Amino acid sequence: MSVLKVLSYVVVVSLFYSCNGVVSQKSNEIAIETKTEVREEQQFEHALKIAERQLKLQLKEAEKANKIPRTISKDGTIHWTNPKFDWTEGFYPGSLWYMYEYTNDETWKNAAEKFQSLFENHKYKTNSHDLGFIFNCSYGNGYRLTKNESFKDIMVTSADSLLTRFNPNVGCIKSWDVDYGWQKKRGWMYPVIIDNMMNLELLFKVSEFTGDSKYKEAAIIHANTTLKNHFREDDSSFHVIDYNPETGEVRSGQTAQGFSHGSSWARGQAWGLYGYTVCYRYTKNDIYLKQAEKIANYIVNYKSTPEDGIPYWDYNAPNIPNEPRDVSAAAITASALLELDGYSSLSYKSNIDKIINTLSSGKYTAKIGDNKNFILKHSVGSIPHGAEIDVPLNYADYYYVEALLRYQALKH
Repeated sequence: MSVLKVLSYVVVVSLFYSCNGVVSQKSNEIAIETKTEVREEQQFEHALKIAERQLKLQLKEAEKANKIPRTISKDGTIHWTNPKFDWTEGFYPGSLWYMYEYTNDETWKNAAEKFQSLFENHKYKTNSHDLGFIFNCSYGNGYRLTKNESFKDIMVTSADSLLTRFNPNVGCIKSWDVDYGWQKKRGWMYPVIIDNMMNLELLFKVSEFTGDSKYKEAAIIHANTTLKNHFREDDSSFHVIDYNPETGEVRSGQTAQGFSHGSSWARGQAWGLYGYTVCYRYTKNDIYLKQAEKIANYIVNYKSTPEDGIPYWDYNAPNIPNEPRDVSAAAITASALLELDGYSSLSYKSNIDKIINTLSSGKYTAKIGDNKNFILKHSVGSIPHGAEIDVPLNYADYYYVEALLRYQALKH
């Protein structure tokens, strides 16, 4: 019910009962509900205004450097994305697109176009699964808001590159190549990470753009294979499933960024929740809706999660409560729950409100001008790799702003 409708209803009900000399408990309840709804809307609007001011300051620094901010380095300076390739490079222009959507100010549009152009040639990359993250969050939002046909063409090319990593024997898109770096040391043959669920949205969209079902079919097969092999009986997820590329047999369930092979890495659970919610959006297959609900249930009811709803970096981290929280996992979860709430017969409103109100508090939202003008504090990249621990991250900001805009859209 909209705020205006509720207010009108309060006036009518109050007049009726006052004319009849009756004190109405019902009218009091409605009035309280209305005040709460108005107060929440004001809080969320305030949070968006803070995000806008921070990103405006950050934009000045990014334009000076002509680089994309990713996080803060140990020496306190901005750590920029690697211009050769960085899985996080699409989130910053994505946040700029969201600011354009929020303000309708062409400054944000021009900036988003400028920064996403820095990695346009990465659409040809076939050695990474992260093209969905990169091109859907940037060019995907750009196309949604402007209908610029060149943006759509770039998304199609990146989807074609992504499909080169799909192995029908396995039924999944390969996440990491394993012939170099730390991945080689793991002894993997065909690793698939739960994060990869986030790259499927690009394929679904490109199927709609082109009318070619091959993209959607690959996305569905990947989602089904992941559903079959990644999840445990308690609905938590392995981070990595390693497959035999010839037979499709599961070789092992492991982790790369979580505490242990058997633990539940917090951001991984959030990726799964978001990914299966998206799958339901494009297919309306109840299997995906039920899976999203199962993951949501695991997240929101986990016994060791603090009352404020911000999870520790791994649900099974050994030194809870003396472990870092992961704000990025919370922001992804909040955005996913907002969409899931619109599909499910279950209600996630209290969980959504709790997480976003917590993120919007001074504990997790930086003061204007602080935090190198990232919006949120206290995220975790990868503790096992000793990387990006208790720092801001551009993707935490992206999903937080997305959540705020999704909340705002529900109120109008």
